[in-house]
Amino acid sequence: MSVPRIAVVGSYATGLTMRVDRIPGAGETLLGSGYRVDFGGKGSNQAVGCARLGARVDFVASIGKDSFGKMALGLYRDEGIDITHLKQSDKAPTGVGFIVVEAKSGQNCIVLDPGANELLTAEDISAAASAFDSAVVVLTQLEIQAEAAEAALSIGRAAGAITILNPAPVRPLPASLLKMVDVLTPNETEAKVLAGRAPDASIDPEIVAHELIGRGVKQVVMTLGEKGALLITESSCKRFPAVPVRAVDTTGAGDALNAGLATALAHGATLEEAVEFAVIVGAIAVTKDGVIPSLPRRQEVLEFCSQHATTPPRWLGSGQAS
Repeated sequence: MSVPRIAVVGSYATGLTMRVDRIPGAGETLLGSGYRVDFGGKGSNQAVGCARLGARVDFVASIGKDSFGKMALGLYRDEGIDITHLKQSDKAPTGVGFIVVEAKSGQNCIVLDPGANELLTAEDISAAASAFDSAVVVLTQLEIQAEAAEAALSIGRAAGAITILNPAPVRPLPASLLKMVDVLTPNETEAKVLAGRAPDASIDPEIVAHELIGRGVKQVVMTLGEKGALLITESSCKRFPAVPVRAVDTTGAGDALNAGLATALAHGATLEEAVEFAVIVGAIAVTKDGVIPSLPRRQEVLEFCSQHATTPPRWLGSGQAS
């Protein structure tokens, strides 16, 4: 089986993480532990996740010419990710994310300074058109300018690729962008905001998903945390229960799920098969600390499926990325 290509357009940010007994309240100072510096950024995480699961990945992004940027380049070299269209700039520092993780539950809160990510423009995406030529899937997020994400989706759609938007961090989006999305992957709060509703509105997620489809999105894969995921199309709805695991750190769960979804679709899986696989990948990710360390490789997914009496997809044992 040939190894499919995925074009990931998105962010890189160095993650500065600390564990606490509980998430602090407003104006409160707590003592933490386990401070560490990690690779981060949703685009970068998802690119690494796709590569580890068996795809050839082109990563289009913007980083600074600084020590954190050098760290990122080393990561992509080690993971075999094509960075032909990675932009380095001395006009802004590499993005940084500050992450606080609650030790007992694994829940987290994150504050991000985009830095050089803000310099990635729609013109840069157009100049990187060769990254999309043979891509089966184009995956992007919202830690970059919305115009850059829209350009990626538009070029991907024109090239015949499956387009996936992970709308995080969420913001209102124009109809022109939503109409370029084949698969939208919000959590419940993000879906509400995109549908023009209050983040804390009490409403059935299926209703919200159909509102998004009415705005131009083809299909919605809504993540439900420990409840799994929900797949909604114009004519159907299916729930995928979460795989029961002991959560250690949920920070990278969403990125792992999106990587699993994109990689499965790139290998020719149906959307239902891809969501089922993505939920498994997300479950594996929450069992480890950190984001990059938690993104599973193919062999790890195969072993997890064996331990949980789950049949892995046939393509997972075929081909090999390089």
